[in-house]
Amino acid sequence: MPRETLLAELAGAVTEPARVRSRALDVHALGPDASHFQLTPQAVVVARDAAEVGALFRTSARTGVPVTLRSGGTSLSGQGVTDGVLVDVRQHFTDLTVLDGGARVRVQPGVTVRRLNAHLAAYGRKFGPDPASEIACTVGGVIADNSSGMACGTTENSYRTLESLVVVLASGTVVDTGAPDADALLRAREPDLHAGLLRLRDRVRANPSSLATIEQQYAMKNTMGYGLNSFVDADTVPELLTRLMVGSEGTLGFVAEATFRTVPLRPHAASALLVFDDLATANRSLPALVGTGAATLELMDAVSLRVGQSLAEVPPELAALDVDRQAALLLEYQADDPDQLAALTADAAPVLADLALAGPAPLTTDARARAALWKLRKGLFTAVSWARPSGTTALLEDIAVPVPALAETCTALTALFEEYRYGDSVIFGHARDGNVHFMITDRFAEPEPLRRYAAFTEAMVDLVLGHGGTLKAEHGTGRVMAPFVRRQFGEELYEVMRETKRLLDPAGTLNPGVLLTDDDEVHLRHIKVTPTVEEEVDRCVECGYCEPVCPSRDLTTTPRQRIVVRRARARARAAGDDALVAELDDQYAYDAVQTCAADGMCQTACPVLINTGDLVKRLRTDDHPAPERAAWRTAAGHWDTVGRLGSTALSVAGAAPGPVVRGLNRVARAVAGAETVPLWSPELPAGGTARSTVAGELARRPGPVVDAVFLPSCTGALFGPAEVDGRPTPGVQWSVQELCARAGVRLAVPSTVDGLCCGTPWTSKGLPEGHAAMVARLQLAVRAATSDGAVPLVCDATSCTEGLRHALEGTGVEVVDALTFVADVVLPRLPEADRVARLTVHPTCSSRRLGLDADLARVASAVAEDVHVPVDWGCCAFAGDRGLLHPELTAAATAPEAAEVARVGGDAYASCNRTCELGMTRATGASYQHVLELLAARLPG
Repeated sequence: MPRETLLAELAGAVTEPARVRSRALDVHALGPDASHFQLTPQAVVVARDAAEVGALFRTSARTGVPVTLRSGGTSLSGQGVTDGVLVDVRQHFTDLTVLDGGARVRVQPGVTVRRLNAHLAAYGRKFGPDPASEIACTVGGVIADNSSGMACGTTENSYRTLESLVVVLASGTVVDTGAPDADALLRAREPDLHAGLLRLRDRVRANPSSLATIEQQYAMKNTMGYGLNSFVDADTVPELLTRLMVGSEGTLGFVAEATFRTVPLRPHAASALLVFDDLATANRSLPALVGTGAATLELMDAVSLRVGQSLAEVPPELAALDVDRQAALLLEYQADDPDQLAALTADAAPVLADLALAGPAPLTTDARARAALWKLRKGLFTAVSWARPSGTTALLEDIAVPVPALAETCTALTALFEEYRYGDSVIFGHARDGNVHFMITDRFAEPEPLRRYAAFTEAMVDLVLGHGGTLKAEHGTGRVMAPFVRRQFGEELYEVMRETKRLLDPAGTLNPGVLLTDDDEVHLRHIKVTPTVEEEVDRCVECGYCEPVCPSRDLTTTPRQRIVVRRARARARAAGDDALVAELDDQYAYDAVQTCAADGMCQTACPVLINTGDLVKRLRTDDHPAPERAAWRTAAGHWDTVGRLGSTALSVAGAAPGPVVRGLNRVARAVAGAETVPLWSPELPAGGTARSTVAGELARRPGPVVDAVFLPSCTGALFGPAEVDGRPTPGVQWSVQELCARAGVRLAVPSTVDGLCCGTPWTSKGLPEGHAAMVARLQLAVRAATSDGAVPLVCDATSCTEGLRHALEGTGVEVVDALTFVADVVLPRLPEADRVARLTVHPTCSSRRLGLDADLARVASAVAEDVHVPVDWGCCAFAGDRGLLHPELTAAATAPEAAEVARVGGDAYASCNRTCELGMTRATGASYQHVLELLAARLPG
């Protein structure tokens, strides 16, 4: 079908044609998922509701163009990629409702597992499936793949905890399988489907061989093919439909909403890293450990352990290990209360004592130690992938065998790795369930490696099936194992699956080639090519963990998308496609560079600590002409003048008639560009007061002995303080000085304070020369003021604290945020404050990265009886002046948090960074101020 005709058809299926996206950047950014397959869609449609998905299904059937659904994009088996139409069902499908005091939850497919669990935690409950990718994987993907995880096994996965679904069928019919009239609706609207599912149910139940195979296959984790156990476990058509949708990978319909039973949170746990001399010894210990009631037994081979040692925050028991052939099991016991946990660990003690361990492995209940162990395990796939040679592709497989057969299976797998020359292969996974993952890396798109991979796969399939196992345990069949479904289940049950597909997708356009296929080599086609590009790009495995924390995720692009477009550009350049390179470059400027907050939040979510903001800052460097770079370099030497001019401009704008200011502002932006002239808006405050003026005697004549040097942020001098009840507050600089004075803590402020800055404005804009000039001035002044680090330097804005730590690195000066300084030094000396009832708090990206949120909570608790941090908190994306240059970025970033703030309200609103306060005030209409301002205002006297 001609491309223009297809786009017109798609536009007719949705209410807003702009949500049909076909630019080069859109299809290349949204096309890849976390698997090793690479297909580029013809178009991407951001669906708004179930009715639109139904219309798109009908369009797909009419035009014959395949349609594939995508939410989190963490799929590893190739089920989330297409060269047809990709339908994004994440952005507008994010509602969740907690029911029955947390016992049940109704949730849409775009909600991540981590976000769902954050909402359930207040009720002492959690979602049953617990995949390692919880930060990014969505409920829709969990259902589609029947994902499980570390602890849920086969008893708390989607299949077992799901109550009902709202399903969109290929015909466009929308049915709530939990509704009383669901059966009658399906019989009336989908008579062939209704009759056909009952016929298949009876066919399966009447065949003893089929029943025996199903019992054997589903005694373990199994996501190979369709869930045939549905025909045994369900009686009615709505029940059958509910169960069949689990693990169907978007090939049978769309789950628009799901209702689950939740499981207890089990807050008490004890963990240990058990290290064995080799993989076989670790596996042989499994039956005994499973018998102790272990909630998790996570296997890591020697390669896993070596890679883990290269990561940040390595658990000490791993850091001290001289890894040769060892393997480890991450053991954890979970309980509802301390007594239950004590009983579990006491019963396990004799078994643990008899293990042939390579060293001591005491169980720990320490939350920090346990978190380090689990951070290692949950980031293992990404970390091992990162360790691959540049330019190669990582391929992760996922099998399960009966636990007694696991040791022999792993030994045979290792022999296959040697036979087929996969020297850096790794084995890890959920050993308690006999479920392990193994990774091989190669340049699979080249002929010889591809032939070798094909032969290896055949041998691996024979090995796993020979041990009574399944070729896919929890990652879904996808393209990678679709050719082998028939071999695993046999002709009769395979035909039942084929008939299920024909009943639910008569046109065969829902994600074809996935789960079932007539192409015996589909697993060898469209292997992803990962060219060498840049440091951040080369380290990325496209897992998507960064996406939920990215401020621009619902506006333009995410860190993963910025990276995959850089790879697409490299492939296009290598192929000589200069037109595609030019088109991607043109679209990349706004979508990836200008609208990146460069806040570094992606790094907090990335297991290998990629900060895509660093890449964007380097790209911004190339965008500045010489006169602009010179101007900013000059500004570094006259920052006091720049600050006065900016402050005056804000005050003048605030005093002038709004329409006049907006008109002049629009003209200036049109002439000079949106990247140069900020956008003024009425809620912006007037200009602030010079820092030296507020400091007074602290800057002019500080005492001979001081406890700290105070460097207030220049944002407080540029932007005036918040207004509460129509009256301006004193501001955070005055508040910090007042709190210290009340506590008898002696401060000094550098006499040249008005000309000093942390340097962040230059780094965020990609202006290294100006940054270097400012850092030189800053270091000279700070070293003099602190007597070369004899006393700490305190700053009153978290982003500036972070900038100062980078700028002063190596000088010996300790940089302390005012939150920490007040919480540790000042607060204990102050009288008790008059608390408000509820304080709604917005942490900042800097407070999160610097680990200051606990100090923020301590100060907030001194101000309020109840401190509420929104569950849907995220970076506000004001990002210095980014929110002034691109307010649409801040609006998109703050929308979820603002909606929650509107629901929960508060008696006061606080943050810990002036620009973030401006962003949240703009988003919510509430007056946000620094939490230290609130503390100073609530002190008695």
